Amino acid sequence: MKVVSTRSGVLIRFPTLMLLTMLFSPVACSKENVPNDGGSSQELSKIKLPPGFRISLYAGDVPGARSMALGPNGTLFVGTQSEGKVYALVDRDGNHRADTLYTLARGLNMPNGVAFRDGALYVAEVSRVWRYDNIEANLANPPAPVIVNDRFPGDAHHGWKFIRFSPDGMLYVPVGAPCNVCEEDDTRYASIMRMNPDGSGLEVFASGVRNTVGFDWHPETRELWFTDNGRDMMGDNIPPDELNYAPRKGMHFGFPYYHGTGIPDPEFGEKRSRADFFPPAKELGPHVAAIGMRFYTGTMFPSEYHNQIFIAEHGSWNRSTPIGYRVTVVKLNGNRAVSYEVFAEGWLQGRTPWGRPVDVLVMPDGALFVSDDHAGAIYRISYSK
Repeated sequence: MKVVSTRSGVLIRFPTLMLLTMLFSPVACSKENVPNDGGSSQELSKIKLPPGFRISLYAGDVPGARSMALGPNGTLFVGTQSEGKVYALVDRDGNHRADTLYTLARGLNMPNGVAFRDGALYVAEVSRVWRYDNIEANLANPPAPVIVNDRFPGDAHHGWKFIRFSPDGMLYVPVGAPCNVCEEDDTRYASIMRMNPDGSGLEVFASGVRNTVGFDWHPETRELWFTDNGRDMMGDNIPPDELNYAPRKGMHFGFPYYHGTGIPDPEFGEKRSRADFFPPAKELGPHVAAIGMRFYTGTMFPSEYHNQIFIAEHGSWNRSTPIGYRVTVVKLNGNRAVSYEVFAEGWLQGRTPWGRPVDVLVMPDGALFVSDDHAGAIYRISYSK
């Protein structure tokens, strides 16, 4: 038996197992209607898109909305960062606006990452990954989560995680650098790791990755592409953020020694040769905070977007003139990135953002969802001639 002091000062005795459950398990669950008249809906007229595209509000009261995953029954799962919550959004009447929000868990440590496989929702905290089994059938009363793996570092700096299952069924889990720029002996840092769905077989897949918060596999080649955030404090225009291509295990992408296609780090660049590393497939804007990315696998958008990469740029903080705060598209020719263009912009007005895109997700009907942790919203971008 353990003794716990409550806020009221009353001593309550708990069995040890119950105490551990209270201390180390996510807390669930609440349900509420989703207001769709938040401030973000009034700002959508400021978003500029190519001709034929339209943006609308799917949900306007999702505080801290970040990474997204979709269940086979249409449930949209959304992770957060500082809010410590995981949400589920449901559009019951099929009108492309969520009408019910469930808070599946609260009190977690930066549960940014969410992924779905075989009826289960996987949620990544800083140092561990949970699994909620049969979750879509139990949104109002989630099952107790199961620990999949709790052997990740606990550093808060770049500790939040984006997770996804690869086409071959492995769960990819990045571990960011615990710093702006540093050299670490622990090879888990600044890497993308992967493991089996049960948490076994944990290994490093790619190294020299400062902080990726978005990756996807090409729908035809099934090869990995990922965004990476460049280091800070080197000036307004260097280094760039990166889009990287990792067709095989064991590649090193340069951090902390080189940035972009060959910018030596002022502190660590002399320690290694640029030839030791793989350059990015495409340099992105400097400090734009390129995070969530997806290949467009739908059919709603014009053919020029099919199998191309949409990227959510969260927006710069380490720049005298802010940039980013937009959705961009990188177009490929085979495995070469040949262009980098703005697709949706307007979340930044002058020097002041009213929204910050975080993640993108292609829906079954071909629409593109965009999450926004600043406005607490999920947007739907659609196309019609």
